[in-house]
Amino acid sequence: MDGRAAGPDRHRLAGRHRPAGPLGGPHVTLPHRTGALSGVVVLDLSRVLAGPYCAEILADFGATVIKIENPRDPDVTRGFPPYLRHGDEELSGYFAQYNRGKLGITLDLATEAGKQALIDLAKRADIVIENFRPGTMDKLGVGYDVLHEANPRLVYTAISGYGQTGRNRTKPAFDSTAQAAGGLWSMNGSPDGVPVRVGTVIGDLAATLFAVTGTLTALRHAERTGAGQLVDVAQVDSVVALTENAVVNYTVDGVVATHTGNQHPWVRPYELFPCADGYVFFGGYTDKFWRLSCELFGTPEHAADPEIDSMRKRFEKDVYERRVRPIVLGWFAERTKDELEALAGDTVPLTAVKDVGEVVDDPATAEREMVIAVDHEEFGPVRMFGQPVKLSETPADTTLRASRLGEHTQLVLTALAGYDADTVAALREAGAI
Repeated sequence: MDGRAAGPDRHRLAGRHRPAGPLGGPHVTLPHRTGALSGVVVLDLSRVLAGPYCAEILADFGATVIKIENPRDPDVTRGFPPYLRHGDEELSGYFAQYNRGKLGITLDLATEAGKQALIDLAKRADIVIENFRPGTMDKLGVGYDVLHEANPRLVYTAISGYGQTGRNRTKPAFDSTAQAAGGLWSMNGSPDGVPVRVGTVIGDLAATLFAVTGTLTALRHAERTGAGQLVDVAQVDSVVALTENAVVNYTVDGVVATHTGNQHPWVRPYELFPCADGYVFFGGYTDKFWRLSCELFGTPEHAADPEIDSMRKRFEKDVYERRVRPIVLGWFAERTKDELEALAGDTVPLTAVKDVGEVVDDPATAEREMVIAVDHEEFGPVRMFGQPVKLSETPADTTLRASRLGEHTQLVLTALAGYDADTVAALREAGAI
């Protein structure tokens, strides 16, 4: 949020405020949403990915999510590629993917009027989500303590790099910060090479998912008791929680995890294998899957070979490299990905390694509604990933587009904060919206 001068006199604005119901005043209401979270109001102050995606997931399931941006410093991802264009206008596909289903308003929290407007909105909200560096919202005068006092049942979710407590809390952080500080970067890469960053923003995405879990857990408590709370989610903590057995391997046996390439640390065979036209993953490591694989590929004798006839024997690295891996390489060398999946994919864990284009065009992806088209009016449809959580009775609604900057400011301030038209006009004149 930028540091503009304070807006119009707070008392003048406050004099025009009138109480509103949970989702609106007597004359103007917010759009009705259906779904499991229908009636839940979320104020999304976050930017870029972890926070916006958390809020979007709630929106998919029916929450009324209000994305709040600074009018002069909006979410930076509005400028991220790829772009759809209509005349001189452009729409970020990245922004569209992580902000669907939200109402959009602008507030400058550096102004007194903007601060008060946020407080008035928070009085009627259930959840606030932000992902600023710890202390930023406090400096602006609208941190957890202030908003909790205004609305004791408010769930306040704060996503940050290192968390709200601890010696590193004020350090700047990005996704790669979390991968580095959380140990994951050191575990990824080929054995004879340097550590390699995971090929997606796993620190952001892990924080997103833990934030959704924490937010809904705290919301359940607030609904039962009337008491809100602070939900503190750190990217680094989230990455640590994704390192599988690495922590206990170190605490129990003193073994430090390192980069093992495409192989599992001890489960074998369970890795990437080349084939005639690319690569496949094969994980036939159990005795059952090994026997079935040997039969499918015409070498049943390998299942009874006394040197490799049990999972524990095949797990031995020397035995695996000398005996098992050459067998598997021989099975796959002359067959294509499609041939291998057709032969064995329904019986044992064998899957073609697909690029994103192949995933998007795969009929199985369409069957699961994991690539959807969201209409963005004059820009046309934007194809993006869908909602992986499938609820049988209250399914997600992923049809609503991302909002334009400040598109719903008048509506939200009128319906949720109870402001009249003159108050909104004064806010606009003062640069607070």
